[in-house]
Amino acid sequence: MRTVPFYVAALSLVLMIGCAPREKGFKVRFDSSKEVSGRKFAIKDINPDLPADWDDFNYVVLEFRITTAQRFHVGFTTDNGYNELRVMSYVPNAWNRLAIPLRFFRELPDARHDLAATYNQPRYTGWINLGGKRGALHGVDSIGIRMRAPIGNPEFEIRNITLTVDDPGDEYLEPVPAIDEFGQSNLVEYEGKITSLEQLQAEWKTEEEETVDSTLYNYSKFGGYKQKRVKATGFFRTEQIDGKWWFVDPEGYLFLSVGVDCIHPTPGGLAKDVDKREKMFKVLPPRELFPADPRHPNDYSFGEWNLYRRYGNDYRQKASEAVIRRMEKWGINTIANWSSAEIMKMNRKAFVTSMRTAGVEGRLMGLADVYAPGFEENLDEAMRNSVGVQKENPWVIGFFVGNEPAWIGNEERVCAIIMEGEDCPIKQKLTEYFALHGRSPESSRKFIWETFERFIQAVNRAQKRYAPNHLNLGYRFGNLDEIADEVLLICSRAFDVLSFNSYSLAPSKSMMDRALRLTNLPMIIGEYHFGTVDRGLAQSLWQVDTQEERGVAYRYYTEQAYAHPGLIGTAYFQWNDQDITGRRYDGENYNCGLIDVTDRPYRHQVEAMQETAKVLFDIHMGTKAPYDRKPGRARGHGAIPDLWE
Repeated sequence: MRTVPFYVAALSLVLMIGCAPREKGFKVRFDSSKEVSGRKFAIKDINPDLPADWDDFNYVVLEFRITTAQRFHVGFTTDNGYNELRVMSYVPNAWNRLAIPLRFFRELPDARHDLAATYNQPRYTGWINLGGKRGALHGVDSIGIRMRAPIGNPEFEIRNITLTVDDPGDEYLEPVPAIDEFGQSNLVEYEGKITSLEQLQAEWKTEEEETVDSTLYNYSKFGGYKQKRVKATGFFRTEQIDGKWWFVDPEGYLFLSVGVDCIHPTPGGLAKDVDKREKMFKVLPPRELFPADPRHPNDYSFGEWNLYRRYGNDYRQKASEAVIRRMEKWGINTIANWSSAEIMKMNRKAFVTSMRTAGVEGRLMGLADVYAPGFEENLDEAMRNSVGVQKENPWVIGFFVGNEPAWIGNEERVCAIIMEGEDCPIKQKLTEYFALHGRSPESSRKFIWETFERFIQAVNRAQKRYAPNHLNLGYRFGNLDEIADEVLLICSRAFDVLSFNSYSLAPSKSMMDRALRLTNLPMIIGEYHFGTVDRGLAQSLWQVDTQEERGVAYRYYTEQAYAHPGLIGTAYFQWNDQDITGRRYDGENYNCGLIDVTDRPYRHQVEAMQETAKVLFDIHMGTKAPYDRKPGRARGHGAIPDLWE
């Protein structure tokens, strides 16, 4: 805790003492008929004691209630203009205090290895996604609250704003618990919500009695299409046939990787750091059944508790079998990235996984110091111990190098971080490079690109040395449109497949055309999803209005994607909903799963997946048109239009 001048500490204390809820509230009624709905309020009307210059403070604390989990924008008007970021509340319909670090408005995000870690920031009653401008908080005179494409005319009410020097923490202010005994939101009601164990057991029994007819998809042993067979090698490979790219499975059948990320036996429901979330939980999973993890002693899993309720002591084994059964029923032929090792080791479904490389640093925004002594040796050991153990496994499609490196488009910033940092090999090499070529935006980009190519070529050599039968699936880039031609060409020299994540209504044909033209590589989409807000979870990166619309959006996106001749794989993000009180490292809590915390499938979602799986071979062959119904009012996570009511 840093020392602050007495007058600053005193002012902070005065402000916090004066933060009792005010009788008068300031309310926004978001209008769902509008593209953007919101209002601004004068700061002095909410708390007349606040100064206009916030330099001496580190946190702004909002005491508010919002009736939805949908993301909303919070901003302040200053001498430098309007500056905002996005907030998602874990406690819709409840009063709470959320402390927002003011550095999020003043400074660029800290350097991290990937995009999620860079821009998502967890708190305890909600989480924050960084965006907007950066600048000094001088002349602060109003707060703005707005929302894009509001679902169901939600309301926001704020009754106090305070400033502090030190982090005061977040606080849940209601007497009613926010999370019930099943890990569901206790603050919202929705169709199908579980209210008793007997109801839940009846629904589990109904699912178990359903028939599984995997012949609907005409899959081979490894998930390829029995409609067409070519040369078999005993491992997965790629081939271009009549102008269309395909995977080929170990038996020689054409294969499209229809996958889901983060497949685990447990259906999510982790409650982390419950010691910092007083009064939020009705009851916690019993420690006599689920002993504390010494690394995270204040974490509890409602997902595991629900599986214990369903299967008893050997719940993990039975839940793993249920995963395979569900994949077969729903037409999912690939265990995609970040999935459970115990599911992959069953060797019942094809899978992709990530390499364990070496040298990648968060401070370098996902770049590696390839100039450091011992880099090649450390990389060799890491690759031998990760990809090497899968050398003869025919169920492995291939390996990803990494995910959404944050240095893309930030080459100048990475060079500045290197030059301003401590002496190290990459700083010495960059200093020499600038001395030879001058320091400019162009030379900064070229140095980073050359460093990147050196890294991925070293990775490729090691992977081919220890797992030569498997494919190098490359990085899952964040946005192909933001990747320079030169970087795509670098990838074409090291990867077998070009991978990218694409959160959109459907992946852009022109984007994929460009990538295919430059690289001549088949493509995998590593992440996409759709969600809504009825369960008390945030609506995902792409939002739709209802659970039914999630299924519509899945069919439209997936079938439109596979109509492209270069696309050979997709991975929907993710198997289960994210944890309702936030993912461990960045706070995300999206309604994006195929199953919920009570281990029940989302019917509209999985039925849509089944229908799509039946037709993907014909769509990719060009003999069937893709699904063309769009969800009614889908919206993405991009910059909000500059609109106010």
